[in-house]
Order: sequence, then C-alpha cells, then structure tokens
Amino acid sequence: MSDNFLLSNNFARELYAKVKDLPIYDYHCHLSPQEIYEDKSLDNIGQMWLYGDHYKWRIMRAAGVDEKYITGNAPWRDKFIKYAEVSALAAGNPLYVWNRMELEAFFGVKTPLDAESAAKIWDMCVSEIKTRALSPRKLIKQSNVKYIATTDDPADSLEYHKLLAADKTFGVKVAPAFRVDTALNLYKGGYPEYAERLSKASGVKINGVDDLFEALAKRLDYFTSLGCKFSDVGLPFFPSFFNYKNSKSASAEKDYKTDSDEAFRAALNGRPGDISERGFDAVLCRAYVFLAGEYAKRGVVMQLHLMAMRNMNSTLFAELGADVGGDGIGDAIPYKDIAAFFDVLNTNGALPKTVVYPLNPNALAAVSTIAGSFRNVICGAAWWYNDQKRGIREQMEIIAETGYIGSFLGMLTDSRSFMSYPRHDYFRRILCSMLGEWVEGGEYEHSAAFKLAEAISCGNIRKLIFGDNGGCE
Repeated sequence: MSDNFLLSNNFARELYAKVKDLPIYDYHCHLSPQEIYEDKSLDNIGQMWLYGDHYKWRIMRAAGVDEKYITGNAPWRDKFIKYAEVSALAAGNPLYVWNRMELEAFFGVKTPLDAESAAKIWDMCVSEIKTRALSPRKLIKQSNVKYIATTDDPADSLEYHKLLAADKTFGVKVAPAFRVDTALNLYKGGYPEYAERLSKASGVKINGVDDLFEALAKRLDYFTSLGCKFSDVGLPFFPSFFNYKNSKSASAEKDYKTDSDEAFRAALNGRPGDISERGFDAVLCRAYVFLAGEYAKRGVVMQLHLMAMRNMNSTLFAELGADVGGDGIGDAIPYKDIAAFFDVLNTNGALPKTVVYPLNPNALAAVSTIAGSFRNVICGAAWWYNDQKRGIREQMEIIAETGYIGSFLGMLTDSRSFMSYPRHDYFRRILCSMLGEWVEGGEYEHSAAFKLAEAISCGNIRKLIFGDNGGCE
C-alpha cells in the first residue's frame, strides 16, 4: 500500500512520520495469555487469520459461503481461499484494508488478495511462517508492543499470567483485566456451575448477593497482585440507575436487597426463567455500585462497553455458541441512567477512572457530554462496528467538539488475533490526517499538533497504566 495511504496532506505525512514507530500499549484485547506464554510456532495463515475471528466469519456468511469453510472442518487452505474470494469484494469494510496491511507488515506481500492470488499468497505466507518460525511473541515484538491487557474472568486461575510475569525473556508486560460479565449475567445458562467455580477460586461460599460481592473483591485483590489495571463489563443490559439514585428511603433500599436476593437465589438454583426483570436490575444496580467502589480503592480503570445486542441469531447461537458473528448494535441506553450511575458514584466519592465505549454511534455525542460532566470519565476508542475510517474519525471529532480530545486514549485492538496490530497504524494515519487538515485549514496550531498526536497515539495510555510522564517509551 502507498506510504501516503489515508494521509490527506503534507502536514499529515509529517505528523505520521513522528508517530508511526511509537510503541503500542494494547489496553483491551482478547489474546490468550496461554498462547503468549507457550509461544508455539504458528502453522499457517489460514489458522492465524480465521480461527476465532467473527469479523471475518460474518462477511463470509454474508457472501453465502458454506459454514464448513467458516467454522467447519474444511482444510485451512480451503478456508483461506474462500475468504480471499469474499474479501476481494468487501470494498469499504475495514477488513479489506486490514488484510492488506497485515499481509504487507508481517509477510511483505503487496499483491492484492483475491481469488486469483490466494493460492500464491498462501504458499508465500506458509513459507515465511516456517522460515522465520513465526510465533505469538515474535508477532507481538515485531509490532513494537510494550503492554497487553487481556480479558479474564474473575474465576480464572491466571496461571499463565503468573508464568509470564516470572519470564524475564519476553520484555512485554502482559496483565489481566477483570471482566465480570459471566459473574453478573444471571440469565445465562450454567450459573450454578459458574458460582461454584468462583467459590472455589475465591474461597468464599456463594449463597447470596453479598457473598458474590465478597468473592469478587477477593478475586480483584488477586488480579491486582498480578498487575491488573483495567476492569470491564460488556453486558447487553444496563441498570435503571435513575430510579436507583432517586430511591433514597430505607424501604426502597430494603426492596432492592430483597429483589436482588430473590433473583440471585433463582440463578443459584438453576431457574433463570424465574428471575424477574426487577430482580435482575436490582442485582446489577447493587453490583455496579459495589464494583466501582472496589475499583476506585485499588486504582483500577473501569471500562464500560455499552449498547451491544448479543446472539441475535438464535439458531446460530444454538449451533456454535457466543462470539461467532451473531452480535450487533443495540438500542441507545437511556442517558439519564448512565448519568445517574456516575452521579451516584461521584456523590459517594467512589468514581474510578472510567472509559465508556458506546457501540451505538447515535449515542456518542450524548455520552461524551455526560462524560465531560464528571472528572474521571472519558470516551474510549471507536468500538467494534465503528472502528473503520469514518467511525474512527467521527468518534474523535465528536469527542473534540463536545469534550476534550487531549485526554483521548487512542487505539486498542479488541482482537483475538496476534496479527491485528496494524490496526494501530490504521488509526494513527486517520488521526494524523484529521489533525493535518485542521492545521492546514487554520483550525489548529502547527506546533501543538505534534504533542497531541503523540499523546493520543501512546502517551496518554502509557501515563494511565504506569502513572509517569515519561512520554511513549
């Protein structure tokens, strides 16, 4: 691809030259710590690209590809060729651009990927993989990554994080992040078994909501002992905090406790159908407030992934489970509930540093203005379906217009693939193009643009993680 790809003017190119080689601090991803630790040599480009990547699975299904080439048992070479046929026509989808960037960055392949070139590119990549004995750590180091926050359940043992922490040969900090979705999703099947796992991990017998909170606090202590700096929640629900905030009487507090206890007992007894919406909402209200307070005490950043609609295709979910390409953009959450949540925490002196990711693009301006009303809250990177050229640019413009772009944390991969780091380069090009246009249009100062580009590319996130002012390195 052209060196000037996505760079709209000369100053954008000058800016990009300053930030393109800065290190990456990937503060939210879904990489496997076990795979990072074991560092097994990779086999082929098909497996590297298509295993677990529901971005690619979705467009293959949209193109009518048989499921055997997507999640089925077809050979990896055949899957890769089928994907190549589809991706060649995926104009406008960020995957098309990412494909080309990844092939060039890791394999030096500049030939566009399509049905005619697929077999040759497969052979070239397989040869390169074997010659260089490519592995997860090699891909990470080649990408100049300095920090990785994985996504981990409170009941996880974190055994591979402990092994990575003791390994002095790698040089990349890999830390767990505290993701509480399964612990709070009482409607999800198998909750009694999960509660037992969490009980064993924490040493707390979980018989009620207060026990759940105690168990989560103990596990959070364990996570932070291994360097955890980030928490996360991405449930397709958000509590009715406006009502919670305005329910100040003793009887109302008792109702919340009674309703949440009843809902939790139903979940523990394997009866999710008996959980009322009111009871589940009460559990979430209490849990979100409790957890936020615990994060604030420990200096853990609270990430909120909002407005996703999960597992829309029930047949697909029954056949393959979650995270297979059946999710989408959900309705905008009532903004009064988001604002009330932050206000409750702020009033209690328990509002941690918080990063909010609204998946519904129509909600971004409203969420940005809410974030700007509270000292510790900021909007995060364009998430999921929004992490394309228009979405990334629009996200930054809205944050700049309604908030403060100077504290923006920049890009993350949110990926399961060790080849996804060129997305940071994609983001930096878009950032530099935007700033370059502002400077050449007289809307921003030339001298300040360099400092801002560096801060957004990696300086702000490094400062948040390590608490220093040492720049990006």
